[in-house]
Amino acid sequence: MSVKAILTDIEGTTSSIAFVFEVLFPYAKQHLPDYIRACAEHEPDSPLLQAVRDEAQEPQADTQRVIAILAQWMEQDVKATSLKALQGRVWQQGYASGEIKGHVYPDAVAALQAWQQQGYQLYVYSSGSVQAQKLIFGYSVAGDLTPLFSGYFDTTSGHKRDAASYTRIAQALGLAAAHILFLSDVVEELDAAQASGMQTCGLARAQGSLAGHRTVDSFARIDPASF
Repeated sequence: MSVKAILTDIEGTTSSIAFVFEVLFPYAKQHLPDYIRACAEHEPDSPLLQAVRDEAQEPQADTQRVIAILAQWMEQDVKATSLKALQGRVWQQGYASGEIKGHVYPDAVAALQAWQQQGYQLYVYSSGSVQAQKLIFGYSVAGDLTPLFSGYFDTTSGHKRDAASYTRIAQALGLAAAHILFLSDVVEELDAAQASGMQTCGLARAQGSLAGHRTVDSFARIDPASF
């Protein structure tokens, strides 16, 4: 069945994992506490801070406790939706000031541009918030790439290793899962997408293979028409 839409992961797929861990996470770790304090001061009932309390199941957490919770989640790389949303707010400041430029592999840029021109619908599915996704592509080293994408999905659609998440995304796109090609560097994510009925292709940039899936080392080696 022919591919009509391409759904791509970001970390390790379109973009370097090192960029996330060596640039984005340290920037958030440095600037998030001040952002939380300012948020608490100007909007004591901020839904962003309340979301942290709710997710941590600590409804009475004060500002310092919220900061401590977020620091612990960052240390443990917890995929908490409220953390991702707050990180996105902080990164927005960094991108807007020019302190951060989003990393996207040149081969990914070229392929995404070509696929859009060929008529494929392009979508993103990442554990980072939709806001963070738009930032990395909107302020990328290759310029604003957001016009390439028709939509974005994050953990509000479900966790990336859960087949039901991909079923929900296919329903949101109004497409049969078999018409969607999912790209990722994580075999468990590819397994989940495959279980939902999607086509899959693994990215192993240091070569190697992702068991059970067609695997390539560059976007240049992906031909959506061959699936």
